[in-house]
Amino acid sequence: MKLFIDTANVEEIRKAHELGVIAGVTTNPSLIAKEGRDFFETVKEIASIVGNLPISAEVISLKADEMVEQGKKLAALGEGIVVKVPMTEDGLIATKRFAEQGIKTNVTLIFSSTQALLAARAGATYVSPFVGRLDDINQVGMNLIQEISEIFQVHDIPSEIITASVRTTTHVIDAALLGAHIATVPYKVIQQMIRHPLTDVGIDRFLKDWEGAAQSVF
Repeated sequence: MKLFIDTANVEEIRKAHELGVIAGVTTNPSLIAKEGRDFFETVKEIASIVGNLPISAEVISLKADEMVEQGKKLAALGEGIVVKVPMTEDGLIATKRFAEQGIKTNVTLIFSSTQALLAARAGATYVSPFVGRLDDINQVGMNLIQEISEIFQVHDIPSEIITASVRTTTHVIDAALLGAHIATVPYKVIQQMIRHPLTDVGIDRFLKDWEGAAQSVF
């Protein structure tokens, strides 16, 4: 399973990219607004950091024609740009048009397997089911990942599943086990994935043993 980073903070993206573990970036208007920066300038800077890796940048219209026009402008910012569209009727229309023009798309705000199937059949490159938000309303978000994964496998559907609204490292593990192609995670979750108390104990013990041996080879 690939990992994307879910943020518009360019410093977080830079750090995650340096680790060599991310295969793409997802953003949205809310994340960019949180940074207090210009939308297009932020997307351009992200592209300058990660190169041609997929970068999901979201349209802000709810009308298909306007989505297509906005999406074309976004796609012109770099080869890795993936146009992010909402899971609505107009979003499906726009997704179909983008597919016909060879523009990659990420259909977002998916909360059911039927929505994922429709998005895939409209030509979505990626579908983004939100697990954390389902958990918030006492539904098991990972059940949705399992359903979509099974449907896509049975019918050989090429759209990739991006597990979104990831809150914990357990979400990442479950998504991988259930067959999601990608998990898009906040930087803090990447940091949590790196750390383990036994690793810290082991490093501390190793260093103490080395110091006690009074050796120097470097």
